[in-house]
Amino acid sequence: MKLDKFDREILRVMQRDATVSMAELSQYVGLSHTPCWRRVKRMEADGVIRQKVTLLDSKKLNLGVSVFIYVTLKNHDGDSLVDFEKAVQEIVEIVECHTTSGEKDYLLKVIVESIEEYEQLLKNKLTHLPLVDHLSSTFALKQVKNTTELPIKNI
Repeated sequence: MKLDKFDREILRVMQRDATVSMAELSQYVGLSHTPCWRRVKRMEADGVIRQKVTLLDSKKLNLGVSVFIYVTLKNHDGDSLVDFEKAVQEIVEIVECHTTSGEKDYLLKVIVESIEEYEQLLKNKLTHLPLVDHLSSTFALKQVKNTTELPIKNI
């Protein structure tokens, strides 16, 4: 899908505040209400805008421990990868899972309340994921940057 400057500006504004009204959005981007609404609907239909969400503050919810875990699997056949990826979906504390290049197969991001909770998660669930050969955990000490905004460039 080709995006013009108005589409890109709509996306920039909506990334910052998905609750912005159509009237406000049209003012921000310099379009009248109806063309702005049509563009938003088109980008939703095309899947550029997947969903609108509410972002939560993990610290205020007492979920202040972030752990990054590199995972190495015992083998890499198609069924093994599918089984691992399916099992990861079932663990709510895993908030991100990425396949990676290089020596490690996956990178997981886990958010928990405490180190003790992570220890229990590790013992009871993570080490039992299908075909896991090795897990390497790193605790985040401080979050320096946190954005949900994609870097939408100008045309």
